[in-house]
Amino acid sequence: MATTIIIDWLHLEVGGATCERCEDTGLELRLAVDRLRSECATKGVEILFKETLLPPRDIARSNSILINGKPLEQILPGAQAATSCCPSCGDLTGQAEQCRTLVHLGRTFETIPQDLIRQAVCKVAGCC
Repeated sequence: MATTIIIDWLHLEVGGATCERCEDTGLELRLAVDRLRSECATKGVEILFKETLLPPRDIARSNSILINGKPLEQILPGAQAATSCCPSCGDLTGQAEQCRTLVHLGRTFETIPQDLIRQAVCKVAGCC
């Protein structure tokens, strides 16, 4: 029986644009999804990609990746969500904004790298 993994990328969207941080995370995520689809297909695991656009009032959830509804930072040992000032979000909303970051093993990532995305999906799917 096939297993389905749903990866949901949540990010700010204002007038068709997102912040630089989220845009870079999106690029990393797409690379990870392409790689995972190839790796997992032979093991009966289907990888689905979903994109959830958030209005400015939900900016606290922006730059998040959910794997089967669970935040990536809850899947990876040694990971947690944090925030930092994001001038790019501020340009989109017209006010100072804090955007999500990922802290993993003491290192802060404004852009979530594809290797960490892959590790989290592999842990959930068991296909890598």
